[in-house]
Amino acid sequence: MTATTAHDTPRDAQSRLPGGRGHGLGGGRGGGAPMQVDPQDRAQLELKPVPVRRVAALFRGFGRPIGIVTAIIVVTSVISMAQPFLVREVVDVAIPQQDVGLLLLSVGAMLAVAAVTQVLGVVQTWMSTGVGQRVMHRLRTDLFAHLQQQSLGFFTRTRAGEVQSRLTNDINGMQGVVTTTATSIASNLTTAVATSAAMVALSWRLSLLSLIVIPPAVWMTRRVALIRREVTARQQSRRADLNVQIEEGLSVSGVRLSKTLGAGRRHAERFTSTSSELVDLELRSQLAGRWRMATMQVVFAAIPALIYLVAGLPATSGGMTIGTLIAFTTLQAGIFRPLMGLLNVGAQWVSSMALFSRVFEYLDLIPDVAAPTVPVAIDPEAVRGEVRFEDVSFAYALDAPDAVAHISAVVPAGGSLALVGHTGSGKSTLASLVARLHDPTSGRVTVDGVDLRDLDPEVLARIVGVVSQETYLVHASIRENLLLAAPDATEVELWRALGAAQVADLVGSLPDGLDTVVGARGHRFSGGEQQRLAIARTILRNPRVLVLDEATSALDNDTERALRDALDMLTRGRTTITIAHRLSTVEDADEIAVLDHGRIIERGTHRELLERGGRYAALAGSPAYAEAA
Repeated sequence: MTATTAHDTPRDAQSRLPGGRGHGLGGGRGGGAPMQVDPQDRAQLELKPVPVRRVAALFRGFGRPIGIVTAIIVVTSVISMAQPFLVREVVDVAIPQQDVGLLLLSVGAMLAVAAVTQVLGVVQTWMSTGVGQRVMHRLRTDLFAHLQQQSLGFFTRTRAGEVQSRLTNDINGMQGVVTTTATSIASNLTTAVATSAAMVALSWRLSLLSLIVIPPAVWMTRRVALIRREVTARQQSRRADLNVQIEEGLSVSGVRLSKTLGAGRRHAERFTSTSSELVDLELRSQLAGRWRMATMQVVFAAIPALIYLVAGLPATSGGMTIGTLIAFTTLQAGIFRPLMGLLNVGAQWVSSMALFSRVFEYLDLIPDVAAPTVPVAIDPEAVRGEVRFEDVSFAYALDAPDAVAHISAVVPAGGSLALVGHTGSGKSTLASLVARLHDPTSGRVTVDGVDLRDLDPEVLARIVGVVSQETYLVHASIRENLLLAAPDATEVELWRALGAAQVADLVGSLPDGLDTVVGARGHRFSGGEQQRLAIARTILRNPRVLVLDEATSALDNDTERALRDALDMLTRGRTTITIAHRLSTVEDADEIAVLDHGRIIERGTHRELLERGGRYAALAGSPAYAEAA
């Protein structure tokens, strides 16, 4: 199944995270920077809409803490509105009348309001973050497990950065939605309503004035922020480019490529150019909308001035007290922040739902190679290891030609089959079907008569061991790499496997021995050493069926001969399917099958095929085989 979605690079996904582009409320008197609906977010939702009930289902079981958080938000907003009224009481009554009791009571109430709202804020953050983290943990682990079930074909079609972006950036963005965006919307709404009600309660005349001056002030704030937003978006893009250049230019593979191509100077010049652009963008960011910002500051200064004017004129004051004026200006100054937050709700909603859409899209992927619903019960230790290909065909895509076509073969338990042929003849594809990295388009592959599609994947992995020409070692110690195959293996078993793979002396000579870190992708060791460590890992797993996909391709002739002895001992009594281009690795096989364009054109023993003088004899006479011989 192809991933026909609007995939993101990590940079693109990061730029759309709530908070990554200034989502939320921001700070300052003018409120937070406004959000714009990202066209890619809108396109994602059009491609794969997200039902609200599916998002709501994520929070099933969290109804009580969500209700408590909502109640805390409302209570906090209401309690905080008491502060201006307490200030008015102090200024208008307590101080003029020298009422010490009232003064102490009012000041104590102010401190109590501050303390209570802060404590409630801590509780709210703790509860909302707890809910968000548990929901995100479940999503993250479900997505990781689901992606582990995808076939090898999915990962060859999809860039690794896209998979990582969904699992990290999008999930982290959703965490912001759950723990910040939803609560900030509720908080902004209740704060705006409570503040407006308090303003009207203090002075309906000044509230009418605010209705006139607040909308243009909010509009100008958004205009200035949008100008800065455009420059900031370009800054983020350039910073992302800079990070990519650092990753590509300073990684092990990147440095190797740079040195072998002599591209170091070009990389440095490219990095310098990008860094220079960041300098220019930073200057523009600081100066963007400077005149508008200055005008906005004048407006903000004019608002309280107008309020003071209205309050001071006999015709409009309505007998307003100094305390009421101070309380009102305090409320009026604080209303900009929640209003700006509410103006972002639409864009926040689209951005948030787009994040859910991208994650759900991967969760909805149907694995090409699906685990059986009811697997056949089989004991890996009791498996004899007979492998059968029954009229097997396979194509990598529906409209692609068959990579292998109508293959029928039997490898008896404990027997060996060698697959040879030119590059692209289908050898590795056929072997990959035995490990069930792919499923046949038609026909079936069986072990002891059981279709591989009916076996539990973990059971199959214990039955079939694979050593391929593309060795992969994780960035960990040698011990940890070996224990991937057998987590419960003892120290003796580890060294026995290393000895069988002809690499024990090398590991023993290292200062840290088994605890030596192999480095990124095993780059600390040579290709041949990596290959032997991978072979040791497979030996440790002790499978009944072995697939050796050019397992000795990275070894020189002397090392290969030493390893051949170990492999001969390993393969005794085990079914072995070998893919190789070296004559020395196939001449002793029970049967050799010659493939061409996905079909078996010859089969027999080494001697029989040589005597026929056909394709195999021609391959044996090629320089590569002559060298191996």
